[in-house]
Amino acid sequence: MYGATDYPPDDATVAMILSSSSNAAATDVGGDVIKDGTIQSFSADVINASMERPVIVDFWAPWCGPCKTLTPTLEKLVRQAKGAVRLVKINIDENQTLAAQLRIQSVPTIYAFVGGQPVDGFVGAQPESKLKAFVDDLVGSAGAGAGDPLADAVEQGQAALDRGDFKAAAKAFSAVLAQDPDNAKAVAGMIRSYAGVGNATAARRLIDGLTADVKRHPEVLTALAAVELVEQSKKGGDVGRLRAAVAARPDDAQNRLDYALALYGSGDAPAAIDELLHLIRADRTWNDEAARKQLVKIFDALGHAHPTTVAARRRLSTILFS
Repeated sequence: MYGATDYPPDDATVAMILSSSSNAAATDVGGDVIKDGTIQSFSADVINASMERPVIVDFWAPWCGPCKTLTPTLEKLVRQAKGAVRLVKINIDENQTLAAQLRIQSVPTIYAFVGGQPVDGFVGAQPESKLKAFVDDLVGSAGAGAGDPLADAVEQGQAALDRGDFKAAAKAFSAVLAQDPDNAKAVAGMIRSYAGVGNATAARRLIDGLTADVKRHPEVLTALAAVELVEQSKKGGDVGRLRAAVAARPDDAQNRLDYALALYGSGDAPAAIDELLHLIRADRTWNDEAARKQLVKIFDALGHAHPTTVAARRRLSTILFS
């Protein structure tokens, strides 16, 4: 249903929100399946919770007329699903930063998350029949993977990505693609695997051979950010020369950004993250938040569960909220 909006949240955006999130509990307004959410609770109630079952996120506002019809209908359908899906309601007036980060342009806007990723959504009021089909599809897709060898292989590949074992991940995803070439999750995983070992050329060959529908899939679109980061980092220049330039002019933000990209391109992601965090600490708004944007691309490339990402995300949160 994403055709109703050109602004689905990507992995980099989700990573940014995760860095702002403290896993605080949300206010429970309907058992554990319906909650009011905030930017502080987004990680726990949406990203983490969607690892277990689908989560629908309803962005609404008190002054929004269509919201007054859509939200109660969603609540009813979610309750009827008897725990197979959850609903998190976000008041955009009270959570303007979160709404801006997810590029909410009008309300109501609905996103669906599965496995920590945005998978579907729409903007505007919908008849109850379409809302029921939306919920039923989510419930059905969540149950479809049970006992499915291809789904199991995708999960194995994702687990390998999360621990930084890109070769094992590529092996798992390639096995899936041999049987299901249009499996968007496996395509996205393979793209990330190539990016993880710095092989942007192979990633581009894979991307060029995709159908238009697969290319437009949210997970594939966000995987492209990892490839773009690899390509950008290879243009970063000589690490030694840039290190000397930073030492000579430590306050030159562009030199430090170029140095960070070169470090990442050389395979030293932790050092690249250190330099980007230094830039954010010095001036987070410099060059339209260029350092933060590069940092979330690295988070996206490494994977949200990668230990380096987890540690860096905590440091970023400390800087942003200190």
